[in-house]
Amino acid sequence: MGNVRANRVGEEMKKELSQILQRELKDPRIGFITVTAVEMTGDLSQAKVFLTILGSEEQKENTLKAIGKAAGFIRSELGKRIRLRHTPELIFKVDESIEYGSKIERILEDINQDSK
Repeated sequence: MGNVRANRVGEEMKKELSQILQRELKDPRIGFITVTAVEMTGDLSQAKVFLTILGSEEQKENTLKAIGKAAGFIRSELGKRIRLRHTPELIFKVDESIEYGSKIERILEDINQDSK
């Protein structure tokens, strides 16, 4: 039963984090970010936030550093928007699955072109 609640809270956090990252943060180092998933622990004490960041490796690094610096602000904003007894600790991770999927798609297209 706790897992269902963790999933619901994770989805709500995903929605709110997207709004905070796009509208509230004014750091010029932050590029185009998409929150792809939020995984909550069973006791709702930690949240792994998976982000897709568009740009070069240097831009991704700078964006991740800027988000790390703003983690306290993000957590406090999240606490104001979501009514929980304790606001979970946020752990930001880069989600490489979209890039990996597009790489596989390019390889498959190359194979199809070679077979014709």
